[in-house]
Amino acid sequence: MAISEFEIKHIEKVVGEAFEKHRPPVNVRNEFDIGFRIDNQSVYIYERHQNWRDKTQYIDTENAKLTWVKTQKQWKIFWMKRDLKWHGYGPTPVAKNIESAIQVVMSDQYGCFWG
Repeated sequence: MAISEFEIKHIEKVVGEAFEKHRPPVNVRNEFDIGFRIDNQSVYIYERHQNWRDKTQYIDTENAKLTWVKTQKQWKIFWMKRDLKWHGYGPTPVAKNIESAIQVVMSDQYGCFWG
């Protein structure tokens, strides 16, 4: 089941505020930036790079996925390994709210999300 419109607005606010603290300087955002998208019950966090062959094109590389599991009332936290599959984030696999989940991703204790 998809996340409600009210919850989407809350997620956009929380994630947006966290991103503003971690985004690169304005003068390089046309070459490199971070972003997120919401798809059904998941929030995908990605890095956006300018394509080195065609500077008018951009490549999004997903780093993290936060999935709301309504029946368990928790967010599951995933990271993408080099096999390009989502894996549960071992140190903190779940969070009770979006604030805690985004904090886990942004602090990146083990370098899984941001390298």
